[in-house]
Amino acid sequence: THIIPQNSILSRIMESSSYELNASVSSLEFLSLFLFRPLLAVVFVFSLLILGWFLAWKLVLVHVPLVQEIFGLRKKTVKPKPENRGRFTQIYNNMDSQSSASQ
Repeated sequence: THIIPQNSILSRIMESSSYELNASVSSLEFLSLFLFRPLLAVVFVFSLLILGWFLAWKLVLVHVPLVQEIFGLRKKTVKPKPENRGRFTQIYNNMDSQSSASQ
């Protein structure tokens, strides 16, 4: 009986499988594997980020007052202050009316 060392059998199997792999991989499959798929993965991730930002902007961020002020989305309306707006004004008005009535 002839005994073949295990290393030579393994090396022959690996050589034949790598040869078949190299023969079966065409240039289009090579481009697809190393160029198109990573490019599509990056585009997919960026599209998810952009979609998430757009939804957050439309649904949440537009309603935050600080964001509205920063981006000029809300026009501040200037309201004139009322004449008698506080309790001190009412006190002084009462004092003025009492002093004018006593004279």
